[in-house]
Amino acid sequence: MKPLVLAILGPTASGKSALGLALAERLDGEIINCDSTAVYRGFDIGTDKLPVAGRRGIPHHLIDIADPTDVYTAADFARDAAATIRDLHSRRRLPILVGGSGFYFRALARGLFPGPGADEALRRRLTRISEKRGPERLHRLLHRIDPESALRIMPRDEKRLIRALEVYFLSGRPLTSHFADTVSPIADCEVIGLALQMPAPLTAERVARRVEAQFAGGIVDEVRGLLARGVPSAARPFGGLVYRQVVEMLNGVRSEGETRALIVQENRRYARRQLIWFRKEPNLSWLDGPGERVETLQRVEALLAARGVQSGTMYSRPGR
Repeated sequence: MKPLVLAILGPTASGKSALGLALAERLDGEIINCDSTAVYRGFDIGTDKLPVAGRRGIPHHLIDIADPTDVYTAADFARDAAATIRDLHSRRRLPILVGGSGFYFRALARGLFPGPGADEALRRRLTRISEKRGPERLHRLLHRIDPESALRIMPRDEKRLIRALEVYFLSGRPLTSHFADTVSPIADCEVIGLALQMPAPLTAERVARRVEAQFAGGIVDEVRGLLARGVPSAARPFGGLVYRQVVEMLNGVRSEGETRALIVQENRRYARRQLIWFRKEPNLSWLDGPGERVETLQRVEALLAARGVQSGTMYSRPGR
């Protein structure tokens, strides 16, 4: 039997962390973060990182592993996650990926292609377009030639937009079309992917509550503190949801009330994009959320039992 990797995926505010913790307790597992902003130190409230006290003694990996000025890529994640999975298997612990970054999951589960090297002249031209017309212009261009990549890349993430466009102009193929030529770094493992989904009204309600909690928890002070410590506003994690809007608020772009409303709106749009992305992933088992419901956990346990994964002090399957 192949060594097992469990993945809890889905859109924002769907209860992935709660479900991951419950399964880790039952299956002797450890959590591997699969969120592209939670890898950065100091970006805590806007990423809803579980505090250590809330992790119930379950080890969490690939959280707070990069400085805010680092560029931590999907390739970095695939390498580090694969190494973590090997270590957990060597200790007979079950790796449980938890997060909503679809491209990170794809990089690990299916691999990434090496891609053409950097073309500095092309990058300069694309950068000038971004400076003159905004990165949203690059995003619109990418949407025409590679709509799948446009779904996963935020409209203001200039670096990723430039790379996706660079790959297309240099190779003549969209970034996503190269994925079929790749090999997963965990090809020798069996990956069981579980994806949460919820009705749009419930997602909207939970997103609104989460944004209120983030502001009550001090997201504005967190951003002020990061800026005061010298983290530039152009740092990659500041381009993520919540952080980008708060930085704009502090720069006088809009009021706090308008900022809260915008974050809720953007999170709802992001949740829709995440659903579209994950629905294109093969071999995922879909579950009705939220993840903290007892019924959801029972459904997962039934699915795992059907695959030969049994609850207990150590995850086991016939033949292990």
